[in-house]
Amino acid sequence: MRKRLSVLYFSGLILVPIVLLILPADFFDYGPPICLSVLLFHQKCYACGLTRGIQHLIHFQFAAAAGFNKLSFIVLPALFYGWCEQVWTTYKKIKRPKAEETSTKQKTA
Repeated sequence: MRKRLSVLYFSGLILVPIVLLILPADFFDYGPPICLSVLLFHQKCYACGLTRGIQHLIHFQFAAAAGFNKLSFIVLPALFYGWCEQVWTTYKKIKRPKAEETSTKQKTA
C-alpha cells in the first residue's frame, strides 16, 4: 500500500511541471485575485504576482516575470531544488530492493 502511494506521489511530481509547461504563459494572468492580503486588506503582499511570474519564467518570458514579481527569479530556483530533492527521495523509496524491505520489517518486529 505504501509503495502504491509513493508511485502515485511520484507520478504527480512528474506531471505537475509538464502541465505547467503545456499551459500558456498567460494562463494565470486573468481572473480575480486569490491573495488573502488583497481580499481582506486591499493591499498587495510580497508574494502577489509570484504564481504569474513563475509561470512566465517557466516559458522564458523574463520581462513579464519581472513585471509581476521580481522575487520569481529567487523562488523558482528554490522550488526547482526542492522538487528535484522530492523526486529523488521518492524514486529511491520506489526502487528500494525487496530484500531491504523485508530486512527492515524483520528488525522492527
